[in-house]
Amino acid sequence: MASLIENLISVLEEENEQYETLLELSRKKTPVIVKGDIKRLQEITDEEQNIIDRIASLESRREEHIRDIANVINRDVGQLKLGNLVQILEKSPKEQRKLAEIHDKLRDTLPEMQRVNAQNQELLKEALEMVEFDLNMIQAAKMAPQTANYNKSAYSAGSVMGDNRGSFDAKQ
Repeated sequence: MASLIENLISVLEEENEQYETLLELSRKKTPVIVKGDIKRLQEITDEEQNIIDRIASLESRREEHIRDIANVINRDVGQLKLGNLVQILEKSPKEQRKLAEIHDKLRDTLPEMQRVNAQNQELLKEALEMVEFDLNMIQAAKMAPQTANYNKSAYSAGSVMGDNRGSFDAKQ
């Protein structure tokens, strides 16, 4: 049982390191988004994807270790959470302390990462709105006013001056 717990702790520590690296990249992404540096944003996104792939692999290993531990202690794997496992390990204070520490680190890292990602998401949304606004302004500037020609029935017979072909509709 002790080796299963040690394996789980090792995987959780690696997972936390990857999450912390991902958090740092997310923080680096914020000024890049504000600056509008698309090339650097793509580089950071590629780095993030590599880390996400590593996290997925670690997550799979973590789930395997949890299943093994659940089988050994005869518990339902769906009900076995880290907090519960910490309580179960009260007879092994060394493993209990290590598991509690990594559990707390993960509980601190993940919400911070969610906060930074939400902030970046909002910045990207605003950047896209600005691009759409700029495109609409460009399109509106290309539109010329109508001439003030009327027919016998007092309906406007004016035509649009200028050429509207080849314009881009940002709403489509």
